[in-house]
Amino acid sequence: MKKVIIVGGVAGGASAATRLRRLDENLEIIMFERGEYVSFANCGLPYYIGGEIKEREKLLVQTPKSINDRFNVDVRVNSDVVSIDTDRKVVKVNSLEKGEYEESYDYLILSPGAKPIKPPIKGIGSSKIYTLRNVPDTDKIKRVVDEKGIKSAVIIGGGFIGIEMAENLKERGLDVTLIEAAPHILAPFDSEMVTIAEKELNDRDVSLILNNGVDSFKDNNDLIEVHLKDGSFVESDIVILAIGVAPDTSFIRNTNIELGARGHIIVDEYMRTSASDVYAVGDAILVKDYVSGEDVAIPLAGPANRQGRIAADNIAGRKVAYKGTQGTSILKIFDLVGASTGNNERTLKRLGIDYKTAYIHPMSHASYYPGAKQISIKLIFNKEGKVLGAQAFGYEGVDKFIDVIASVIKLNGTVEDLVELELAYAPPFLSAKSPQNMVGFVAENYLNGTTDIISVNELSVYNSENSTLLDIRETIEVESGSIEGSINIPLNSLRNRLNELPKDKEIIVYCAVGLRGHTASRILTQNGFKVKNLSGGYKTYIQSKYIAKKISKQSNLNTDIKKEEVAVDINSIELDACGLCCPGPLMQVKAKIDTLNTGDVLKVKASDPGFYEDIKSWCKNTGNELMSLDKSCGIIYAEIKKKSKSNVENVDILESSVKLDNSQTMVVFSGDLDKAIASFIIANGAAAMGKKVTMFFTFWGLNILRKNENIQVKKNIIEKAFGFMMPRGSEKLSLSKMNMGGIGAKMIRGIMQKKNVQSLEELMKAAMDNGVNIVACTMSMDIMGIKEEELIDGVNFGGVGYYLGEASESNINLFI
Repeated sequence: MKKVIIVGGVAGGASAATRLRRLDENLEIIMFERGEYVSFANCGLPYYIGGEIKEREKLLVQTPKSINDRFNVDVRVNSDVVSIDTDRKVVKVNSLEKGEYEESYDYLILSPGAKPIKPPIKGIGSSKIYTLRNVPDTDKIKRVVDEKGIKSAVIIGGGFIGIEMAENLKERGLDVTLIEAAPHILAPFDSEMVTIAEKELNDRDVSLILNNGVDSFKDNNDLIEVHLKDGSFVESDIVILAIGVAPDTSFIRNTNIELGARGHIIVDEYMRTSASDVYAVGDAILVKDYVSGEDVAIPLAGPANRQGRIAADNIAGRKVAYKGTQGTSILKIFDLVGASTGNNERTLKRLGIDYKTAYIHPMSHASYYPGAKQISIKLIFNKEGKVLGAQAFGYEGVDKFIDVIASVIKLNGTVEDLVELELAYAPPFLSAKSPQNMVGFVAENYLNGTTDIISVNELSVYNSENSTLLDIRETIEVESGSIEGSINIPLNSLRNRLNELPKDKEIIVYCAVGLRGHTASRILTQNGFKVKNLSGGYKTYIQSKYIAKKISKQSNLNTDIKKEEVAVDINSIELDACGLCCPGPLMQVKAKIDTLNTGDVLKVKASDPGFYEDIKSWCKNTGNELMSLDKSCGIIYAEIKKKSKSNVENVDILESSVKLDNSQTMVVFSGDLDKAIASFIIANGAAAMGKKVTMFFTFWGLNILRKNENIQVKKNIIEKAFGFMMPRGSEKLSLSKMNMGGIGAKMIRGIMQKKNVQSLEELMKAAMDNGVNIVACTMSMDIMGIKEEELIDGVNFGGVGYYLGEASESNINLFI
């Protein structure tokens, strides 16, 4: 009787064992598993911690008994294979039950999997640091979350496990910070696409620190400090390490089994290693990338299952080849879904493979049928039309889209195949032109010369001297934002205004998502212009510009006013104020409310971040009722019930009679050092007297709040000019009088030190520690090109409405 030994269970090993038994009833099959659990759903572990999966038993796919009863496989758990002698065909096993012994084999299948990477960072041995790879890891994390009452967590690593853990811990109510050393999270996605996921995490109040690695860990009583490469640190109750995995192959290193540079097992297309009768599958092996043909490590459950099946087939005498892995993957990020397949741009650039990209933003099903949601799609293809990869983000239909593209890639399909796909259509499920068809149309138009296209990445390096940016959207769309340097001629007016465009320059045309841009490019091309259409339009451009944020605890969104049921007999009006900057949304709310009758409800949505606080204050001061306030996917939703004039007057009287006794507000307009010092001295004094203090920084006063270091953020020419001319932070401020090229400022600081007066920086920290509300004016920030990342931590953001709300409750209001 032939004997097959399998080292490791879970996906690859368990699949090999059960497939072998189905093919050969007479084999002796022994499976060794280092841990207690031989077959478990490791992809479900984060969702059990988060509470989405309620029962722990559902994670256990098979037990040793169930595998033995059904498949007659001798499963030996708590049995660690510590070495292999391929010449003698024996493995040495360290068993919890039997001690150390040897077991011979005729065939050996290695499925050792991978282990979490734990780099030699100072402090990494802290008991507050956890990894997640198996059921015992899961039990430890869930126990501490359930029983220890922890309130915060830091996730190290922005891969799939890191993102899933961030989501699930946030759903448990923890403050979550995710740290990633690379510029972006989720390596399978390209930069201009993954910003969609980063924005979703920020919108769900997950703080992101990107492009910043961990320098050390330090226990601080009940907390742990994560010190970063830039000198800053983050404090939390626990840390989850999710920075990747390494092949668990140390027991193989002294054998004649060939390993790759990072310890992965090298196999051929039949899953055979370099040693006779030894096969390997799963996360520990190198496979062929199906698109590029290079050797890669792709630790995914689907390929591991297939590899286990193929190894079993070949041992059983069936010559079956593994044709490679294309890395198809999908993940949930709160309500958002992201998926990818094939190669991304980074991989293709590294390998020197030519490619082109196409972007579209179709609806998940027919737009006229209720509930349609937009999908953002990227297709990568070569000049022959072969599909090389795809990425997609959306809230519905992403899985269907990516699965179809993955199938086309697997069948060596082309853009032409996408155009010709016939998929199931009915209004609730799809559009007559499916997203797969539509992205195929865009790519086909490029390949056959109908329309030349340019990507957002290519646009960032285009020569403005030889090109003209043409925005063909309607004027009302342009008011919500446009690409710097573009001129606007709406599409419907284009034929009559061709004389306004230069024929000696290339015209780069764009619309909202690219569809109208295609029409415009055809008009212009046939009138003698050289034209390129921005693929994906302004939507792709603006989403690519999003910069992930570190979110302070003060800005958490857990205080949302929950939605109440609106009576069916109340008149309800909707207002879309998205794209308007402060005070635009408030002005539109007031204008619309003025037209309503008492008791009517206004449902408004806005994208201006300051609107969240502004609308609270506005309703409070006008006496209108804020029935609900919520934030989702970057959009703020509010429901406001109009109150009668008499009610408003009564509210005003009531407010004035009870709230003008213990609050102080000040507008800090100046960026002079002496005035900044005075403002914070007053603020600290008022706070010490028990007053509620709000400091509203606007225009030049914003420079006081800027960080002293140079923060790298994307800015246009005007914003860069402002940033260059203005002082960078409190240490660079000048005196309003007698500055004398900076000598005066140094003198006043020296005198303050001698007189034992706190420095401006110490006063600012003391003010925040004393609960002074530091508010940056979002409107001024937008005008002056100051980004949130440039301001010191702990600053809140609001607009005119927020300030006026605070001022109305104050008995002292200063303008500095």
